[in-house]
Amino acid sequence: MPETPPQGALDRYFGLAAQGTSVLTELRAGVATFLTMAYIMFVNPAILQQAGMDHGAVFVATCLAAAAGSLIMGLYANYPIALAPGMGLNAYFAFTVVPELGGDWQLALGCVFISGVLFFLLSLSPLRAWLIDAIPMNLKLGIAAGIGLFLALIGLQNAGIIADDPVTLVTLGDLGKPQAWLAVAGFFLIAALSVRNVTGAIIIGVLSVTAAAVLAGLDPWHGFAAAPPSLAPTFLEMDVAGVFQLGLVIIVLTLLLVMILDTAGTIIGVAHQAGFLDAEGRLPRIRQAFLADSSGAMIGAALGTSTATAYIESTAGVKEGGRTGLTAVFVAALFVLALFLSPLAHTVPVYATAPALLFVACLMATSLGAIQWEDATDYIPALTIAFLMPLTYSIATDIGLGFIVYVTLKALTGRVSEINAAVAIIAMAFLLKLIFA
Repeated sequence: MPETPPQGALDRYFGLAAQGTSVLTELRAGVATFLTMAYIMFVNPAILQQAGMDHGAVFVATCLAAAAGSLIMGLYANYPIALAPGMGLNAYFAFTVVPELGGDWQLALGCVFISGVLFFLLSLSPLRAWLIDAIPMNLKLGIAAGIGLFLALIGLQNAGIIADDPVTLVTLGDLGKPQAWLAVAGFFLIAALSVRNVTGAIIIGVLSVTAAAVLAGLDPWHGFAAAPPSLAPTFLEMDVAGVFQLGLVIIVLTLLLVMILDTAGTIIGVAHQAGFLDAEGRLPRIRQAFLADSSGAMIGAALGTSTATAYIESTAGVKEGGRTGLTAVFVAALFVLALFLSPLAHTVPVYATAPALLFVACLMATSLGAIQWEDATDYIPALTIAFLMPLTYSIATDIGLGFIVYVTLKALTGRVSEINAAVAIIAMAFLLKLIFA
């Protein structure tokens, strides 16, 4: 009888053989995932810098938060899912939360930290599944689409394609500027490469626009690699004590709600792609996955960045054969190496990140296609969220309005029994906020 070949330490810990994978396959998967999400180390500092935060420190915080979150996910939950500061959540942080707090980004980081703590505690309790299942699917889809449209507005502004107008509120920008056309070219490049299934399409687009801008003399070249900048301007600068005031409850609740929905959708989506779901559609070790995600959010806030969360780009690694947490560990290692690319990150102009925002916005807006259109009491609240989010420039307000519209329509049409406790509580909280704001 043939002997069973000895298992290595990595095989024993991650179960490589049981998942039909190998170290080399997991490495290839990790590289693929990293390349598809590496754009965040350029985009996130550019966004948070507009909230008054130090660009270099945010770059370091972004890389370290991605590395720490991915490492925890890989070692603890053993899933090929990488984490990093989330798109949409960073826009909410910079353009809604910080302005509402009078420019106090330290207090905003405190809100992110507390929302991470609450998510961590929820992940330890049965309330996690109750809250996720209780929110109607159409509202979840409306939130995803609304955040996408919100990102599109920010991307178009950063590109100079649209501008404010005192009469019509918004109008076409100055298309005589080369920056606008470079952003447009970058968007088409990303879209075309993505359709052709080219790994790293988004980061290729961002870097291509940056190279063109430098060559055209529109922006200076700061270099390619150097020692990482100081993390001191943001490290442990979060104001946690200031969060415990009644006026900030809605901000924390919104961060928590979006984090839960985003994490659940992403993790389930990647798990479905990898074939991890059981016959009932449930994910084994979902508790560990949520604990890893919430830990990443807390660590990210302490380092000095907006909410870190699971990335749907992890499906790129799954497509390459990644099936264990070793994929996420390799992603973490690559983000640590990326710390030395701070000069390149500082070179990337804001209009070079605009194509990435627009492309991600398109991906998120496809959620509108999954909305169930048979019942107006379901799709009108979803569309309320999606339509108003970019127009009011507030993710929190419009999630609240969507829930209020949902409860109101169900009540007026005699279908109170369809309103579950979680939705009713969220709607009431937002209504009180609107009344007493």
